[in-house]
Amino acid sequence: MLFGRQSRHVKRILIVEDEPLVAFDNEVMVEGAGYKVVATTDNVGDALAVIAREQKSADGEGGIDLVLTDITLTGHRSGRDLAVECRKLGLPVLFATATPPEQAEELAVGVLMKPYNERRLKAALKAVEQVLSGKSKVRQPEGMILYPGSLAA
Repeated sequence: MLFGRQSRHVKRILIVEDEPLVAFDNEVMVEGAGYKVVATTDNVGDALAVIAREQKSADGEGGIDLVLTDITLTGHRSGRDLAVECRKLGLPVLFATATPPEQAEELAVGVLMKPYNERRLKAALKAVEQVLSGKSKVRQPEGMILYPGSLAA
């Protein structure tokens, strides 16, 4: 379609955030941007359980297209640990944190720097969508560090 919307590569998002108010705000903003929030968890164990439960069916339904995670989470494991597990599963990650972990570029599509607002979150999700769809030149939104080469490995 000439004027129609392109189909999205990212439709279903898992939010992993240990601060309840931030988690709630993320849910509202992500859904307001037209995405489905599959679940919101505050720790790695629960996030991995949701990922296992939400595997795509044979007809392509379900699944998780992106994990939006903070670095500091409840429990002894971090968002970096979750990103390592997601990498093994081929699941893209967007960190939402004030302090990106070492070697973030090897683990995530990018980092959305805290604090952020709805406009910045939407811009970050749009940039991630463009990277995942294979667009070669993606403008890095304000307040975001983008690692488009992270998907090559």
